[in-house]
Amino acid sequence: MFTLVNLDTPPPESLKSQVLQMVVDYFSDISPVPLTPSNPLYQLYQYVVGYEVHLYLQTMDGALDGTVRLILALDDEDPSQVLGFALYLPSQDDAEACTLAYMAVTASHRRRGIARALLQRMIEHRPHAELACAAGKVPTFEAMGFRVLAAQGPHVLLNTRDHRSDGMVAVQDLAPIFQSKEVRQIHAYLVKQHGRKAMSEAEKKRDRLLDQMAHQAQALVTERFPTLH
Repeated sequence: MFTLVNLDTPPPESLKSQVLQMVVDYFSDISPVPLTPSNPLYQLYQYVVGYEVHLYLQTMDGALDGTVRLILALDDEDPSQVLGFALYLPSQDDAEACTLAYMAVTASHRRRGIARALLQRMIEHRPHAELACAAGKVPTFEAMGFRVLAAQGPHVLLNTRDHRSDGMVAVQDLAPIFQSKEVRQIHAYLVKQHGRKAMSEAEKKRDRLLDQMAHQAQALVTERFPTLH
């Protein structure tokens, strides 16, 4: 079994490191750009998403009040072990609204109700909840009470209500991360390791994947709301 813990300040370092490790381990599951390890860009995007979550956790230090919340599922038998987490962004001007940023459950404890419990806890605090996911994951979230609203690029937008909140959410700006010295160094290393041609092909594969996801997202929404198209 597991216990849920709500945090609005940074978790202890031991728990934080486990959350960040899960982001790395389950990158393909939770990333908005779900590359596989066979793509040479995988390591670069893995670093970017890991760093993004690190920045979100950093902002929980109180400097930016109320912009990030974290729910942890801890092992009842060993509370030092993180079994899953949900990181969400409360709306700053709508007390009921939030956006799920990332959620993961450790592979050994899936299908035990942890993801559902994490989402339910989030919705208890912020009932007007929103998330975006790949078309293939929509049925999972629909089973947890979310409904399809629209296609949004490569993702399907889901909400607990039939409309989006007008409230604003403080989303992390990824542009500075992509332009950072660290990312440039990783990219240079990957070019050296794989060659420019392979990296160019990797970028084309990434773009094809996103195009395919956008097509699937639009097809799902069209299927759900045929009269709107």
